[in-house]
Amino acid sequence: MSRKIAVLGCGAIGSSISADLTKAGYDITVIDQWPAQVEALKSAGLHIQMTDGDVQVPMRACHLCDLASANLEFDIVFLAVKSNDHRWMAEFIKPYLKAGGVLVPTQNGMNDDSIASIIGRGRTVGCAMELSAEIFTPGLVKRNTTHQSTWFAVGEPDGSYTPRVREIESILSHVGRCDVTNNIYGAKWTKLIANTMTMGPFGLLGLGNSEAAALPGMFDLSVKLGRESLAVGAALGYRIEPIFGLRADEFAGSGDENLVTAMKTLLGHVSRGRTAPIHDHIKGRRSEMEFISGVVSKKGRELGIPTPGNDAVVEIDRQINTHQIKMDRSNFELLKTKVG
Repeated sequence: MSRKIAVLGCGAIGSSISADLTKAGYDITVIDQWPAQVEALKSAGLHIQMTDGDVQVPMRACHLCDLASANLEFDIVFLAVKSNDHRWMAEFIKPYLKAGGVLVPTQNGMNDDSIASIIGRGRTVGCAMELSAEIFTPGLVKRNTTHQSTWFAVGEPDGSYTPRVREIESILSHVGRCDVTNNIYGAKWTKLIANTMTMGPFGLLGLGNSEAAALPGMFDLSVKLGRESLAVGAALGYRIEPIFGLRADEFAGSGDENLVTAMKTLLGHVSRGRTAPIHDHIKGRRSEMEFISGVVSKKGRELGIPTPGNDAVVEIDRQINTHQIKMDRSNFELLKTKVG
């Protein structure tokens, strides 16, 4: 385990990954832009609370400004920041990634090509994931998905099976189940579809996932959003892929049946928590929905495919981001009105 690994971004997701890999004996350095988080990790380490057992580990942590003088280079970088920050963070870490190193974006969205344009396609490995966690106190994370329900899929952009992908699979298997796929773009778009069905509408309301899912009319609205996302992905040439560790036979059937299977599986994993945009809105930050529902809307416009449901999610989220309206349960009625 001599490989030097950086986790760039130590919020809820990056912390969860860092703690498990440190516990497994890997050489981990975390780098983050939240000063209080870095100082907490330096002084007291990282505490991850889970239903299947807590993890408490000391951490090697750096502020962004520390890296210039730290004399460090990394074989592997797991990029665990919001999609909003993926480009400048990729530029930031580029000088510290070894010539033969690899960057793995452990984040939502379809950012791999954008990152590859900075880091290089030969140094980028794609990743789709499901890991739900929350952080509001420096050094303390509530992880909602257990090791059993956490899932990753990794793959080369060209679909080939390579030793480095197998190595990343082995590393991430300490955090949750990890599959290797020859269809990483399809896996990532399938996860994006599931996010547009759940994260999109739920993130406008401020409710827990189970409460939001139970609202009358939410299921039908979520399926409508998923249909739009599925249609856009098909037009882009993406082949949907069994995700969340589902077998191919569990993901067989019509498009609607696949959408329902993906949504129910995701909700089964994250019913205890609140979706990520809610955390952003509580903290006064701009959410990353433009990189999820917003991608469906943008690509739909380019392709001439109507996406009124995703358009409405993006617009209401924008109004919350700009403080025109508040994140509130009443936004569900607004959303239904806009969708029609």
